[in-house]
Amino acid sequence: ACGRLADEAQRLKDGQAGESEAVAALDAAIAALEIELTAADTAVTDRTDALTAAEAERRARETRRDGARQQLAALERRKVESLQQRDRLAAAVAGAADLEEARRKVAGAEADLAVATTAVEAADTGRRQAEQAAQAAATDHDRARAKASEAANLVLRLEAEATGLRSALAGSRDQDLFPPLIDAVTVEPGFEAAFAAALGDDAEAPLDEAAARHWRAVPADEVSKPLPDGVEPLTGRVAAPPVLARRLAHIGVASDGAAAARLADHLAPGQELVTRDGSLWRWDGLTVASGSPNAAAVRLKQRNRLNDLDGEIAEAGKVRVSADEAVSAAGGVADHARRQVDATRTADRQARQAEQAAGRAVAEARDRLAEGERRLVAQQSNLAAVNQQLEQVEADINAAKDAVAAADRAMGELPAGESLRTALAEARALASDKRAGLADRRGARDRQRQEMQNRAARLSAIDREAESWRARAAGTTTRLAELNRRRSDTAAALAALANRPVEIAGERDRLGEQIGAAERERAAASDELALATTRQAEAARRLKAVEADLNGAREGRVRAEADVTAAKTLLDGVAERIAERLECPPDRAAQIAGLAPGDELPSREHAEAGLQRLFRERESLGTVNLRAEAEAEELDQRIAALIAEREDLIGAINRLRHGIASLNREARERLLASFETVDRHFQELFVRLFGGGKASLRLTEVEDPLAAGLDIFASPPGKRLQHLSLLSGGEQALTAIALLFAVFLTNPAPICVLDEVDAPLDDANVDRFCTLLEELAGRADTRFLVITHHRMTMARVDRLFGVTMPERGVSRLVSVDLQQAAILREAG
Repeated sequence: ACGRLADEAQRLKDGQAGESEAVAALDAAIAALEIELTAADTAVTDRTDALTAAEAERRARETRRDGARQQLAALERRKVESLQQRDRLAAAVAGAADLEEARRKVAGAEADLAVATTAVEAADTGRRQAEQAAQAAATDHDRARAKASEAANLVLRLEAEATGLRSALAGSRDQDLFPPLIDAVTVEPGFEAAFAAALGDDAEAPLDEAAARHWRAVPADEVSKPLPDGVEPLTGRVAAPPVLARRLAHIGVASDGAAAARLADHLAPGQELVTRDGSLWRWDGLTVASGSPNAAAVRLKQRNRLNDLDGEIAEAGKVRVSADEAVSAAGGVADHARRQVDATRTADRQARQAEQAAGRAVAEARDRLAEGERRLVAQQSNLAAVNQQLEQVEADINAAKDAVAAADRAMGELPAGESLRTALAEARALASDKRAGLADRRGARDRQRQEMQNRAARLSAIDREAESWRARAAGTTTRLAELNRRRSDTAAALAALANRPVEIAGERDRLGEQIGAAERERAAASDELALATTRQAEAARRLKAVEADLNGAREGRVRAEADVTAAKTLLDGVAERIAERLECPPDRAAQIAGLAPGDELPSREHAEAGLQRLFRERESLGTVNLRAEAEAEELDQRIAALIAEREDLIGAINRLRHGIASLNREARERLLASFETVDRHFQELFVRLFGGGKASLRLTEVEDPLAAGLDIFASPPGKRLQHLSLLSGGEQALTAIALLFAVFLTNPAPICVLDEVDAPLDDANVDRFCTLLEELAGRADTRFLVITHHRMTMARVDRLFGVTMPERGVSRLVSVDLQQAAILREAG
């Protein structure tokens, strides 16, 4: 093993020969390549900058050359147009017409206009007077119509209330064979509650002795004991059949409840005390407080109210007749006033048309005169301006030609851009080659250094391994003697080490202190190492930032140079515009503006304001309209076309008015027919939904059904006929449903959507609503979509649709066929 290690060590030492020289040579080559790479990068940057500057200069010169060529072409076209315009103006000036005939026509037209103006003033005065009279007549007619409408509405309301009362009074007695006693009794208004409290249910008993319960005629007798003092007999307030004489003679009316309570103890057998509010004190102690439900009192009040309504209806009918007569008279006056207004308006329109015709004749004559004078002056002025413009155009053409020649020369003086691109490509290729060679050299150096480190590490390992083998060989011969000696020494050591534990404890304490100190030193070293690592990273970041700033500075320099080139191009363009407009170099612009050398330049806002003012002054001078004569002819043709269109519109308006009148007439007929059909369906459906009662639809304006409103009168079972607004919420909902379905029966629609119509209804009314809905669905070709939350409605429909959310934020539409579900349930 020792020989093998010696051979390997010799081979490694032979390989170490020349390592340092090879590494030094690689370092020198790398340094040289880095210098060459820096030079190559510098060359690439310089050639890139040169190419960018050359491209910018070329684009600027091409822009100037193209602008000069375009300006020259525009000036050539402008010259040709100016020559043509000069020839036309010269011919027009030479052929100007005489204007005296036009002046004579103007004077004659002005005289005709004065006569027409006087006629218009007179016609306008008559028209205003007629319109005032017509307005007053229309106001009177509107007031009369309003009064007539109020009277008609009052009659309708009174008749509706009377009809309801008659229905309420007679509706419940239609099938009764024995009319009750109360139908033959008349009670003075205000005493209905007193009479009803005294007789109670006895008032419902009939007079016919054939009835099981009836009033029987008995002989009159003397009252055994008079009523208490201060009590009025009820007999004087009631007109009743003789059979009630004995009963009424024992009933007294007290002034108030306190007096009745005080006198109740003095009543004789059979006597009763009542008050007008319906309280009762009987001789045997029975007492009834006011406000107790009593159908007899309600029926008596309804009969008294019905008697009062008959008189009010008769009085309202007289008022309505007089109001209708006033409307007819006011309508005649208004019609006469409207005819007068139409006549005066016709006269006024004719006078104004004559005035307008005279005005147009004056305007046309003046326009022709002014146009002739303006045309002659304008043509002369335009001819002078065109001659001056031709001279300026000639000078501008010569200057533009010089500018084009200068731009062509400047383009020819530019260096060839292809050579710059070739040089840039060569520099980039050279830099790439240098960068690749540098990377190869650095890799070779790193590999050489790694091999040196590996050989040195292996030699050290070989030395340690050989020394180990030699030590093992030398120690083998002496191991036995050593062991014997150690055995004897161990025995002596055992005696000597009796006190060793105490010494070891002391040494352990010292070693612990040393270990603590070493740990502190290690922590300090770790902190220094972390700080050094941080500094190294910070230095690396600063290096990258500096390199990035360097690259940005290079790019910024290139952009700045391009901006400088563009600014120079812009300055050249400004100088060209100054030369074109002011005909001077830029350094003389301040002198033309009136600024002395060294004076402060005006602000930008002041200069722009002055420029705008000059533009406005130039525009105020106006432009030469060379098409004025052609435009005047076009306007004349357009006016003639407009007049013809106006006549067509007047005829169309008349035809449209006749058509509207015919449509209104037909609409009234159809509306009344549809209204009757809807009213009939509404009455039938109302009875179906309410289980009885009565309802009707009324138009509020009878003269013109198209402008009429609609009133709904309803009388649910047990209630009087009244307006829809006086019903409860559920009753209003049922009435509205009846009206809606009445319209659908009259004119069915394919689909009907009902949104929460059953919300204000109770269960009984919901059941009626669903029953009616099923009948209508089978009766008409209408599909009903019901939006509801009511369980009864959902149970009666054919299919249910709903929205569920199986997951948060995800909605899904579901549907259930109830008929199919019922079949499946029965099958299950």
